[in-house]
Amino acid sequence: MKPVIVWTGLIMAAGLVAWQAAEALQDSTEANSAAPPDAPIMARTPAESGPKSPPLSENRAATPMAERIATLGVLNKRNGLSRDLVMKPGQAVRLGDLVVRLRACEETAPWEPEKWTGAFVQVITHENRVTWRKTFSGWLYKESPSLNVVEHPIYDVWVKACKMRHADVGPSTIIARGGSSGSGTASSAPKSPEADAAAAEPPVETAAPSTAE
Repeated sequence: MKPVIVWTGLIMAAGLVAWQAAEALQDSTEANSAAPPDAPIMARTPAESGPKSPPLSENRAATPMAERIATLGVLNKRNGLSRDLVMKPGQAVRLGDLVVRLRACEETAPWEPEKWTGAFVQVITHENRVTWRKTFSGWLYKESPSLNVVEHPIYDVWVKACKMRHADVGPSTIIARGGSSGSGTASSAPKSPEADAAAAEPPVETAAPSTAE
C-alpha cells in the first residue's frame, strides 16, 4: 500500500511542476507578442551609468569667403562726414566720386595668440569727367591702420570688422574619442615623413669602447 501512495505523490508533484512551467511559458509568449515585431524577444538593456559625453562638434569648416560680412569705414575729409559700409566679398559701393570694392576679409581664430582683422579693398576715385583711377588695392588691417594707408586727399577707408565663423577643428586639434575610463582612439595632425622614418628604424645599440690593451 505504501509504494502506491509514494508513486501517487510523485506523479502529482511532477504534474504540478509541469503545470507551473506551462503557465510561465504562456506568460512569456504573451509578453513577446505584445512587443513590436522588430524588437528582440525578452531583450533587456542594462541601465546606463554615468553622464553621457557631449557629441563632437560638426563645425569643421570656416565660413566661405562669399558669405563673410565686412564693415568698412569711409571718411570724406572735405566735409568731415563718415559712414559705415557693410559688404560681402565681391560687392562694390559707389559714394559720389568714390567706389569701394571688397574682395576678401579675414579674421584670426580666437585661439590665435595675436588678433588680426583684415580686408582686401580696392578704392577707385573719379578724377575728372571721363577718368577713373584705382587709388588703392591691397589689404587693410584694423589693428594696424598705418601698415597700409589709402593715400587720397579727400577720402579715407579703413577696416572695422569681419564677421565670420571659425572651424572648431584646426590642423593641430586632437580629438579624443572614448569613455571616461580613457579607452578610445585619438587623432591628431599627420606626422612628417621624417618622424615616420625615424619610428620605423630599429634602435642602434652603441657599445662602450674597451679599455683592455
